[in-house]
Amino acid sequence: MLMKGVTLRGLEVFETLAKTGSVAQTAEATGLSQPAVSQQLRNLEKALGTDLVDHGRRPMVPTSAGRSFLTRTEAILSELRLAQSELSMMDLSHLPALSIGLIDDFDNDLTPRLVTALAESLTECRFKMITASSHDILSAILAREIHIAVTATTGEPQEGLIEFPLVRDPFILVAPKGFIPQATQAEALLDQLPLLRYAGDQLISQQIEAQLQQHQSEFENRFEIGSHLALMAMVARRIGWAVTTPLGYMRAARFHDQIEAFPLPFAGSARRISLFASSDWADQLPRTVAQTIQGLIKRQMVDPAIARLPWLAEDFKLIET
Repeated sequence: MLMKGVTLRGLEVFETLAKTGSVAQTAEATGLSQPAVSQQLRNLEKALGTDLVDHGRRPMVPTSAGRSFLTRTEAILSELRLAQSELSMMDLSHLPALSIGLIDDFDNDLTPRLVTALAESLTECRFKMITASSHDILSAILAREIHIAVTATTGEPQEGLIEFPLVRDPFILVAPKGFIPQATQAEALLDQLPLLRYAGDQLISQQIEAQLQQHQSEFENRFEIGSHLALMAMVARRIGWAVTTPLGYMRAARFHDQIEAFPLPFAGSARRISLFASSDWADQLPRTVAQTIQGLIKRQMVDPAIARLPWLAEDFKLIET
């Protein structure tokens, strides 16, 4: 969720003003009045607590903080425009309602972009979006409480649903920074700190436990944590190590200076993230949404993850259908 005072309209105004340097030209480009342009800029600067442009210069130019924020603004608006262009190819005016459930793995990056693009395309549609765990999202679509679900799969066929596979998300090891000098030493060092587990009722926890059992690895069960970010915070504080996935690692960007990621030291597998829709949905929408989500996943998650951890390139990838 955007912080109070930061709006998409405000971002568009700032982006245009940074390019034109003129309130009048920005008003003409955005279709707003000049006072409205000035108000949007003031609201944005107040929300961020800093001046984004030099108000004493003509034409206006971004401040140092403004130049930095402009880079982020352009990236966000570019993603939204791309998602909207992909979705706008469909005629959605016939839909009376649409509800989507997404796993909370995407909360940081993908969900805000996708939902904003959908909401602005579905102008005549009653729209609902929920985020929850994989178990809850799967249960909701099986109960016909939502139309589309984006979730990790159990591997079992889901009767009455069409599956659009999105991404292969391999299991990886995360440990406190410096705890494991080299990846080849990982397995020998794991007994020195406890394994921090996801809560047992979560699908990812059950999938990780299956991996450990397959390898015949036993670790003391001291910690079960329901919050992913709390789990990563505990790794950062050197309380223990954990098994997660690249999506989980990238979601914990605030802790990247304090944690390190390695390939799983024993035979590892991956979870699959897919989009599910009812098999009686004779519409192009689910496939187009799946394609849009794949584009967002690649640009927002896969590419940055591989840039940071090049050894992920073979395993963390989109699933072609």
